[in-house]
Amino acid sequence: MAASARKPARDRILDTAAEMFYREGIRAVGIDTIIARSGVAKMSLYRNFTSKDDLVCAYLERSMTQHAAWWDRVTARHPGDPRTQMKALFTALGHWIDHPKFQGCPFTTAAAELRDPANPVHALAIAHKRMVRDRLHRLAVAAHADDPDRLCAQLQLLMEGAYAAGRALDLGPGNEAVASAAAALIDAACGGLRE
Repeated sequence: MAASARKPARDRILDTAAEMFYREGIRAVGIDTIIARSGVAKMSLYRNFTSKDDLVCAYLERSMTQHAAWWDRVTARHPGDPRTQMKALFTALGHWIDHPKFQGCPFTTAAAELRDPANPVHALAIAHKRMVRDRLHRLAVAAHADDPDRLCAQLQLLMEGAYAAGRALDLGPGNEAVASAAAALIDAACGGLRE
């Protein structure tokens, strides 16, 4: 028996939907395709998710948890050094952009595809962007940036640009341009290079 068949139906549905939503886009993937590829009955899908929006929200909630864990892993490698933590995030981002499965930011994609602010999917995507901003801001404050708000805005803009450019441009090995641009912003805002 395959490992995927042993998983609960909810997990199989969510795994299939997550892969397809990320690779193909939310609007491009229909419920019937998710049902067929996950190998569950339609009734099982609707028993676990009341609507496609409910399924997309579950996908984004799981992505938020995964992103937060990635952030924590990267920053934990440099305890007590917020400047290096910020730089490490952008080095790691450059490596992710280089990955063959990279398809951009799932939250940016969701916000762009489902623009109605009343849509719970849109609200979750925007909540994630605010969480990223808040985490960057805390690091900028801890690194004693001259203007933490400005540095945070610049880094978030760089991050968003990297997500977009990573799908269309060759930014060099490991996308080093992402890390070097972030380092220049961070060093300029936090008193230049350390001795």
